[in-house]
Amino acid sequence: MRYRLTFIAGVALGYVLGTRAGRERYEQLKKAAQQLAENPAVRNAAESAAHGGRDFAGKAYHSVSEKVGDRVPVSVSERVRSLRDRSGRNGSDDWGTTNT
Repeated sequence: MRYRLTFIAGVALGYVLGTRAGRERYEQLKKAAQQLAENPAVRNAAESAAHGGRDFAGKAYHSVSEKVGDRVPVSVSERVRSLRDRSGRNGSDDWGTTNT
């Protein structure tokens, strides 16, 4: 309940501040966010973070699969494989970066 009230208070505060700032300030913030996203240094940092995350996830997968071994039912492992094949990502993630 406490978190719900905090969330509602945050939404109300954001609404009030947003309406006072107006459309011009919104456009300024939007332009600044776009410039930040297009900055090559930020893009490189995001790409390296994504690459590091994929490496960590791969290591975690192998570590867990070694510990779990054959205890996972075949039906579960087949379902995971079919979902992975059906997603059709084929080498890139949601942001268009490659899984190299």
